[in-house]
Amino acid sequence: MLPKERVAAVFEHQPTDKIPIYQAGFSSDVASYVLGREAYTGGGIQQFREAQALWEGGVGGEAQAEFVERTFEDASELCEKLNLDMVRTIYWRKPLRPSIKIDENTFIYGDADKGEDWEVWHFDPPTETYGRVDGKAKPEPTPAQLAEEAERAAEAAEEYEPTPDDLSPDVHWSIERFGDTHAMYGGGVGSVGICIPRERVWLEATVLYPEIVGRYLDAAAIRGPKNARLAAQLGIPYCFGGGDFAGTRGPLYSPKVFHDLMLPRLKIITEGCEKAGTYHLFASDGDLWPIAHDLFGEARTHGFYEVDRTFMDLRQLRDRFPHLRMLGGIRSEVLHVGTVEDVAEETRTALETAHEIGGCIIGCSNQIVAGTPEENFWAMMEILEEER
Repeated sequence: MLPKERVAAVFEHQPTDKIPIYQAGFSSDVASYVLGREAYTGGGIQQFREAQALWEGGVGGEAQAEFVERTFEDASELCEKLNLDMVRTIYWRKPLRPSIKIDENTFIYGDADKGEDWEVWHFDPPTETYGRVDGKAKPEPTPAQLAEEAERAAEAAEEYEPTPDDLSPDVHWSIERFGDTHAMYGGGVGSVGICIPRERVWLEATVLYPEIVGRYLDAAAIRGPKNARLAAQLGIPYCFGGGDFAGTRGPLYSPKVFHDLMLPRLKIITEGCEKAGTYHLFASDGDLWPIAHDLFGEARTHGFYEVDRTFMDLRQLRDRFPHLRMLGGIRSEVLHVGTVEDVAEETRTALETAHEIGGCIIGCSNQIVAGTPEENFWAMMEILEEER
């Protein structure tokens, strides 16, 4: 079977010649030892690299174009070298030019002298993170301001009409390179993400002003089906969505909030995907069992990716939700801090389960983080290749 046929069979609950494999994402550190050179993949490090490119050449300049092209080529070669069935060729972006360079790892965005909002962002090489470390203090928004933001988002979503011309060049490159042979993961095409903002003011609003939060979520419910139609037009049937809202002790807000605010919009997205002929996939870290019935049962979400068996076990999910397609199963934490023996057991457990229950694409539950030992990574990949 071709890789795309293997993945399609999983989503159609049909048998495959072997278990399809993917990886949710690669840190630059890990991708670099796979390719034998510095690799343009990762999370925060990619945002920092784009900041450097924009600082050197400005928005739309040659340096930024080279950044985008190199990212695509490195990510593509990585997927090909590892024989992945579902490929990810596009990584994190921050296409905003910094206004000041403080040092080799630190930029300022915005201009305080002009009264603009400003933020200081710093890159930490060992962890490959790039984030805000200082900035202009902002007053907490009032309920009226939250309502205005929610209304603006919903109105913009109503006017939103995506076309192929709106997509970045690397999306088209990916379709040209892999569209006939592989399934494609992420990249913004068919994005159906939906999430209540995790800031305190929004979490409080779920109880104090639920109608405002509901209006904010309407924007995602309006945009999602439109993106699904575009994805179908481009021949990409997998629409990745969700949004992190849980931790080790469960969701950040109550099951009632999820039922009242998230569930109705999730149903709209699922229905929109079905009308377009695509699949609605959802992801969040953490323990989702308190809201699993709504998320996977009532909303009929087609797929769940970033499956981490510390919280959400493949077999338990299959028992509760026979229709659900699942991606992941190998914990990033085990790859990062476990022994080679731990990794081998983890990988074999995921593969054995997938062979027994079907409907699974196996890989690391989340990004393979910087500092993951090379021997651990290759132990996982060798077992995936030989025993799938």
